[in-house]
Amino acid sequence: MNFLDSLLYMLNEMSPYILLGFLIAGLLHAFVSRETFARHLSGSSLGTVVKAALIGVPLPLCSCGVLPTAIAMRRNGASRAASSAFLISTPQTGVDSIAATWSLLGPAFAVMRPVAALVTAVFGGAAVGATERGTDKSGGNGFAPDAVDEVPDTFVGKLMASLRYGFIDLVGSIGLWLTVGLVIAALITVYVPADFFAVLGNKPIVSMIIALIVAVPMYVCATGSIPIALSLILKGLSPGTAFVLLMAGPAANFASFTLISREMGRRAAIVYLGSIIAGAMAMGLAIDYLLPSHWFAIGHDAAMHGACCHEFSTFSTICSAILAALLIFSLIRRFYNPKTNTYTDMTQEYIITGMNCPHCQNAVKKAIAAVAGVDTVEVDLHAGIATVDGNVDHIAVIDAVHAAGFEARRK
Repeated sequence: MNFLDSLLYMLNEMSPYILLGFLIAGLLHAFVSRETFARHLSGSSLGTVVKAALIGVPLPLCSCGVLPTAIAMRRNGASRAASSAFLISTPQTGVDSIAATWSLLGPAFAVMRPVAALVTAVFGGAAVGATERGTDKSGGNGFAPDAVDEVPDTFVGKLMASLRYGFIDLVGSIGLWLTVGLVIAALITVYVPADFFAVLGNKPIVSMIIALIVAVPMYVCATGSIPIALSLILKGLSPGTAFVLLMAGPAANFASFTLISREMGRRAAIVYLGSIIAGAMAMGLAIDYLLPSHWFAIGHDAAMHGACCHEFSTFSTICSAILAALLIFSLIRRFYNPKTNTYTDMTQEYIITGMNCPHCQNAVKKAIAAVAGVDTVEVDLHAGIATVDGNVDHIAVIDAVHAAGFEARRK
C-alpha cells in the first residue's frame, strides 16, 4: 500500500495545478496565433532573442512538440538565434509545469524554473546568433505554418478550441510521460533505501554530471520530471542536482538534437545543447552553493509522503479523478488506433521517424492531408506508420512530412 499511497499523494498534490495549467495553456494556444510569434522573431538582435525566450517560457510544449512549432517559425522568417532561444526555453517549463512545481517542490523551485529557462535561452540564442552571424537567412522557402492548430474565428469557437487543446491534445502530448514520471517517483520513494544516494549527496558536482548524462538523452516532459526530482531529493540528492534534472531532462533529447542539426546546422545544434548543459550546471551550482538552502527545503508533508497514509481533501480528490480520467483517455487514444481506411491499389504506407507525441502525430497527418491527391490518411503514432490512400506523388508526401519537421520513407 505504500506505493499506492505515495502515488496518490503526488497525484492529489499536483492535479489542481496541472488542470489549471492545462486551461491557461489552451487559452494561450487559441487566442495567440503562431503567425504572431513568427512575425516578431525575424531579427537576430538581443531584443529578438529575449522576446523569443519570453514567448517560449509559458508555452507547455515538450521537447518534441516544440520542434514543429519552431521549424514553422523558422521557415516563416524567424532567425536561427530566435528559433534557438525558443527551442531552449519552451520545453523546460510552461504554465502547467510551473503550477505543478509549486505544488510539489515549493515556490523557490517554481520561480527558478522559468528564470533558468529564460536565462539559458537568451544565452543560447545569443550564442547561436554570434556563431551564425553573416550566414543566417530569414525565411526564404515559402513554408507556411502547419495546419495542426486551426482555430475558429469566433470567441466561442476559440474557447472550445482552447478546451480541446488544453484537456485533450495537450494531455495527449504529455500524458504518457506524466504517468511514467509519477510511477517512477513512487517506486523511488518506496523501494530505494533512504541512504542510497547519501554518498552522491555529499558530492553535488559529481551527482550533477551523472544527472546530465542520464537526462540529456532521456525524453521526459517538464511536468513529468517533477515527481522524479522530488523523490531524488527525498533520497538524499541535493536540490541543485534535482534542478539539473528538471532543466536538462525536458529541454533536450537525441531526436531534437538530430532535427535541429538538420534544420539549422550542426553548429547551431551544438551551441543549443551546450547552452542547456552549461545553464543546468550553473543553475544547479547556484542553488547548492549561492542561494539560501531553506528556500529549497522540501516541506515535512512531502518528506513523509512515502512513509504514511494521508487524508485527501474532496477538492483535490475530484481534481485527481478528472486528471486520471484524462490520462487514461489519452493513453487509449495513443495506443488504440483502429484502421478506418479502405485500402485500394493506391494505398501506400510510409515509415515516419521523429514522432513522440500526439502533437507530432497530428502535424504529420495534417501535412500529408494537404498534399494534392490524398483522399485519406491515418497515422499510427505507436508504430510510426502513415497509411495514405489516393493518387499522390510519393515525393510530395515525403517532402510534406519533411517540411513538418519529421522524416519519412516508403515502406
